[in-house]
Amino acid sequence: MKRSDIQHMPQFFDRYILLADDIDVVEGLKQTANMYHDEAIRQAMLQLGDQVYAPGKWTAKDILQHLIDNERIMSYRAMRFARNDKTALPGYDEELFGANTTANQRSIDDLLGEFSLVRQSTIALFKSFSDEMLHREGISFNQRISPLALGFVLIGHPIHHLKVLKERYFSLI
Repeated sequence: MKRSDIQHMPQFFDRYILLADDIDVVEGLKQTANMYHDEAIRQAMLQLGDQVYAPGKWTAKDILQHLIDNERIMSYRAMRFARNDKTALPGYDEELFGANTTANQRSIDDLLGEFSLVRQSTIALFKSFSDEMLHREGISFNQRISPLALGFVLIGHPIHHLKVLKERYFSLI
Protein backbone atom coordinates (compact mmCIF):
# COMPACT_ATOMS: atom_id res chain seq x y z
CA MET A 1 0.00 0.00 0.00
CA LYS A 2 1.16 3.51 -0.82
CA ARG A 3 1.25 6.80 1.06
CA SER A 4 -1.76 7.97 -0.95
CA ASP A 5 -3.72 5.04 0.55
CA ILE A 6 -3.57 6.60 4.03
CA GLN A 7 -7.19 7.31 4.88
CA HIS A 8 -6.57 9.75 7.74
CA MET A 9 -3.51 12.04 7.83
CA PRO A 10 -2.61 12.56 11.49
CA GLN A 11 -1.44 15.98 12.63
CA PHE A 12 2.13 16.19 13.91
CA PHE A 13 3.08 12.94 12.17
CA ASP A 14 2.24 14.42 8.76
CA ARG A 15 5.57 16.30 8.81
CA TYR A 16 7.34 12.96 8.43
CA ILE A 17 4.77 11.15 6.28
CA LEU A 18 4.83 13.88 3.63
CA LEU A 19 8.61 13.52 3.23
CA ALA A 20 8.10 10.01 1.88
CA ASP A 21 7.45 9.25 -1.77
CA ASP A 22 4.10 7.78 -2.81
CA ILE A 23 5.44 4.24 -3.02
CA ASP A 24 4.68 0.92 -1.37
CA VAL A 25 5.35 1.14 2.37
CA VAL A 26 7.64 -1.92 2.44
CA GLU A 27 9.57 -0.62 -0.57
CA GLY A 28 9.94 2.75 1.15
CA LEU A 29 11.24 1.09 4.31
CA LYS A 30 13.78 -0.82 2.21
CA GLN A 31 14.86 2.29 0.28
CA THR A 32 15.54 4.27 3.45
CA ALA A 33 17.14 1.39 5.35
CA ASN A 34 20.70 2.27 4.40
CA MET A 35 20.58 5.99 3.70
CA TYR A 36 22.91 6.69 6.64
CA HIS A 37 25.35 4.04 5.38
CA ASP A 38 26.19 6.18 2.36
CA GLU A 39 29.96 6.61 2.67
CA ALA A 40 29.87 10.41 2.40
CA ILE A 41 27.20 10.61 5.13
CA ARG A 42 29.05 8.12 7.33
CA GLN A 43 32.35 9.99 6.93
CA ALA A 44 30.71 13.32 7.73
CA MET A 45 29.21 11.88 10.91
CA LEU A 46 32.61 10.46 11.86
CA GLN A 47 34.26 13.85 11.29
CA LEU A 48 31.62 15.61 13.36
CA GLY A 49 32.49 13.61 16.43
CA ASP A 50 30.64 15.18 19.35
CA GLN A 51 30.13 18.59 17.72
CA VAL A 52 26.68 20.17 17.85
CA TYR A 53 25.43 23.23 16.01
CA ALA A 54 24.05 24.85 19.18
CA PRO A 55 24.17 24.22 22.94
CA GLY A 56 21.79 21.52 24.08
CA LYS A 57 21.45 19.91 20.63
CA TRP A 58 22.12 16.26 19.96
CA THR A 59 25.32 14.84 18.48
CA ALA A 60 25.19 12.73 15.32
CA LYS A 61 25.39 9.67 17.56
CA ASP A 62 22.47 10.93 19.61
CA ILE A 63 20.47 11.38 16.40
CA LEU A 64 21.23 7.80 15.33
CA GLN A 65 20.15 6.51 18.75
CA HIS A 66 16.96 8.57 18.48
CA LEU A 67 16.23 6.99 15.09
CA ILE A 68 16.71 3.52 16.61
CA ASP A 69 14.48 4.29 19.60
CA ASN A 70 11.78 5.86 17.44
CA GLU A 71 11.85 2.92 15.02
CA ARG A 72 11.18 0.52 17.87
CA ILE A 73 8.38 2.63 19.34
CA MET A 74 6.58 3.27 16.04
CA SER A 75 6.86 -0.39 15.03
CA TYR A 76 5.40 -1.44 18.35
CA ARG A 77 2.51 0.96 17.87
CA ALA A 78 1.92 -0.34 14.35
CA MET A 79 1.88 -3.93 15.60
CA ARG A 80 -0.60 -3.11 18.38
CA PHE A 81 -2.99 -1.36 16.00
CA ALA A 82 -2.60 -3.97 13.24
CA ARG A 83 -3.58 -6.59 15.81
CA ASN A 84 -6.73 -4.52 16.46
CA ASP A 85 -5.67 -3.37 19.92
CA LYS A 86 -7.73 -0.28 20.70
CA THR A 87 -5.71 0.76 23.76
CA ALA A 88 -4.70 4.42 23.46
CA LEU A 89 -0.91 4.60 23.51
CA PRO A 90 0.98 7.52 25.04
CA GLY A 91 3.64 9.58 23.37
CA TYR A 92 7.20 9.42 24.58
CA ASP A 93 9.64 12.05 25.74
CA GLU A 94 12.44 12.02 23.18
CA GLU A 95 14.54 14.37 25.30
CA LEU A 96 14.29 12.03 28.29
CA PHE A 97 15.21 9.08 26.10
CA GLY A 98 18.10 11.05 24.57
CA ALA A 99 19.45 12.00 27.98
CA ASN A 100 19.49 8.37 29.09
CA THR A 101 21.50 6.53 26.44
CA THR A 102 25.08 5.50 25.94
CA ALA A 103 25.07 6.70 22.33
CA ASN A 104 28.12 8.93 22.71
CA GLN A 105 30.13 6.04 24.13
CA ARG A 106 29.39 3.94 21.03
CA SER A 107 30.83 4.12 17.55
CA ILE A 108 28.96 5.44 14.53
CA ASP A 109 29.34 2.03 12.90
CA ASP A 110 27.86 0.26 15.93
CA LEU A 111 24.85 2.58 15.88
CA LEU A 112 24.44 2.17 12.12
CA GLY A 113 24.56 -1.60 12.55
CA GLU A 114 21.87 -1.51 15.21
CA PHE A 115 19.67 0.74 13.07
CA SER A 116 20.02 -1.73 10.18
CA LEU A 117 18.95 -4.65 12.38
CA VAL A 118 15.98 -2.77 13.77
CA ARG A 119 14.93 -1.66 10.28
CA GLN A 120 15.12 -5.25 8.98
CA SER A 121 12.79 -6.26 11.81
CA THR A 122 10.44 -3.41 10.87
CA ILE A 123 10.42 -4.53 7.24
CA ALA A 124 9.57 -8.10 8.27
CA LEU A 125 6.75 -6.80 10.49
CA PHE A 126 5.23 -4.66 7.74
CA LYS A 127 5.49 -7.51 5.23
CA SER A 128 3.31 -9.55 7.59
CA PHE A 129 0.45 -7.02 7.59
CA SER A 130 -2.54 -7.42 5.28
CA ASP A 131 -4.12 -4.38 3.65
CA GLU A 132 -6.92 -4.58 6.21
CA MET A 133 -4.41 -4.56 9.07
CA LEU A 134 -2.59 -1.55 7.59
CA HIS A 135 -5.85 0.43 7.61
CA ARG A 136 -6.86 -0.35 11.19
CA GLU A 137 -6.51 2.63 13.47
CA GLY A 138 -5.58 3.36 17.03
CA ILE A 139 -4.80 6.35 19.19
CA SER A 140 -1.18 7.29 19.68
CA PHE A 141 0.08 10.56 21.13
CA ASN A 142 -3.56 11.71 21.16
CA GLN A 143 -3.78 11.23 17.40
CA ARG A 144 -5.78 8.72 15.40
CA ILE A 145 -3.27 6.84 13.25
CA SER A 146 -3.04 3.64 11.22
CA PRO A 147 -0.18 1.17 10.87
CA LEU A 148 0.14 2.37 7.26
CA ALA A 149 0.62 5.96 8.41
CA LEU A 150 3.11 4.77 11.05
CA GLY A 151 5.05 2.97 8.32
CA PHE A 152 5.37 6.23 6.44
CA VAL A 153 6.40 7.99 9.63
CA LEU A 154 9.23 5.43 9.79
CA ILE A 155 10.19 6.26 6.22
CA GLY A 156 10.06 10.04 6.62
CA HIS A 157 11.59 10.37 10.09
CA PRO A 158 15.15 9.38 9.03
CA ILE A 159 14.79 11.64 5.97
CA HIS A 160 13.91 14.54 8.28
CA HIS A 161 16.94 13.97 10.49
CA LEU A 162 19.29 13.55 7.54
CA LYS A 163 18.12 16.95 6.28
CA VAL A 164 18.88 18.40 9.72
CA LEU A 165 22.36 16.86 9.67
CA LYS A 166 23.06 18.22 6.19
CA GLU A 167 21.66 21.70 6.88
CA ARG A 168 22.92 22.32 10.42
CA TYR A 169 25.72 19.90 11.25
CA PHE A 170 27.80 19.10 8.20
CA SER A 171 28.71 22.77 7.73
CA LEU A 172 30.66 22.47 11.00
CA ILE A 173 33.27 20.25 9.34
